[in-house]
Amino acid sequence: MNESMSALLEDVIAIARAAGDVVMQVYHSDFEVRGKVDASPVTEADERAEALILQALAQRTPPIPVISEEAAAAGKVPEVSQRFWLVDPLDGTKEFINRNGEFTVNIALIENGKPVLGVVLAPALERLFAGARGCGAFIEQAGKRQVIHCRTVPEEGLDVVASRSHGDAQALDQFLDGRTVRSLKSAGSSLKICLVAAGEADLYPRLGRTMEWDIAAGHAVLAAAGGEIFTVTGEVLGYGKAGLDNPHFYARGL
Repeated sequence: MNESMSALLEDVIAIARAAGDVVMQVYHSDFEVRGKVDASPVTEADERAEALILQALAQRTPPIPVISEEAAAAGKVPEVSQRFWLVDPLDGTKEFINRNGEFTVNIALIENGKPVLGVVLAPALERLFAGARGCGAFIEQAGKRQVIHCRTVPEEGLDVVASRSHGDAQALDQFLDGRTVRSLKSAGSSLKICLVAAGEADLYPRLGRTMEWDIAAGHAVLAAAGGEIFTVTGEVLGYGKAGLDNPHFYARGL
């Protein structure tokens, strides 16, 4: 195991958990919902969690720049090169507002366009997914850690997970045409990628707009668990793209 990467992963887990505590404090309050410039919702939880994460990462890895969703929405996007952090302090704000529990704190480290470390915490569900290059991937719940791996597709067909808030049924039907599908279920936020990493699903197609910070942490967990994310044209999805938005993609296991 890569000791330095393992130590960094443990520190990022602690940062994500601290941010999760802040998120849950707001979750259990009578919070206000506001609209950002792009009309997407934002809450105090997004902003407080981001402030905590940015300060903690600056202390832990001062030379590494951070791209974070709310800061980027305010026009604050640092110049990045080979190494940078991607942070989504609250992915699934709609799930947060609807109080269904399927929202996550996401922190990822990118090196040379690839996600090499990631933590995805679902604080309301008390599930944490983590993984890093050379360290494997695991899920932590009820105080216990369990190693996770992508699974081989069952002979009966694919278990597919799709977006709850951003579904395009027609595009999904076209993408799945010709594949044997055993089940199709929906879930919120970056948890969908983690379900593939944990062997609870086989395929997650995302045929709509996403930003790099939405999926980088889940992608790192998936890669550490033996899976990968591809664009619909077959290339491995990379990071540090102009504009930071992703093409349509799909996450798959083995």
